[in-house]
Amino acid sequence: MICSVAFKEWAVVCAALAQGRQSLILRKGGIAEEKGVFTPEYSEFLLYPTYFHEQRSKVKPTFAADFEAAERARPPAGRVRIQLLARVQAVFPITNLACALALDPLHVWTTEVVTQRFYYRTPGLFALAVRVFALPQPVEVVERPEYAGCKTWVNLDCGVDTTGATPVLSEESFAAFTRLLTQLSTP
Repeated sequence: MICSVAFKEWAVVCAALAQGRQSLILRKGGIAEEKGVFTPEYSEFLLYPTYFHEQRSKVKPTFAADFEAAERARPPAGRVRIQLLARVQAVFPITNLACALALDPLHVWTTEVVTQRFYYRTPGLFALAVRVFALPQPVEVVERPEYAGCKTWVNLDCGVDTTGATPVLSEESFAAFTRLLTQLSTP
């Protein structure tokens, strides 16, 4: 299958997703709602690692080494290294800060980052349970000017072949994660 839709996310989050240390994406903006029902714009997408807003101080100390590894793995300027495909399995609206903070064991961000994002504009977040697949080989694409900026979705000018992508987590491990996410996100 060829995929050309990419979702921009911090490189350290992409690294955690690649390692199976995280199967969750917390999102505030850049997501479309149709008929009052929340859904991400795309249910399957490539992960586009970004370094633009990423800051070491916004990552929990237990992920500091992951942050440094993501920095070391940074591709040359003007290039983006695509290594992962994600499929949204479930979307959880988080309308209670306590529930947002209860998700702490499931992601890399500090409490301050989650709180700040929760209260940005209107209170609330969305938690996306994503099944992540590693591509057989990383693919580097040219970072075009239209990919730049604070946007979630990017349509790459060339598709990436995802044939042979393998799940980062087993079915059982992902099901256990989803059960835990369901428990933690419920007030």
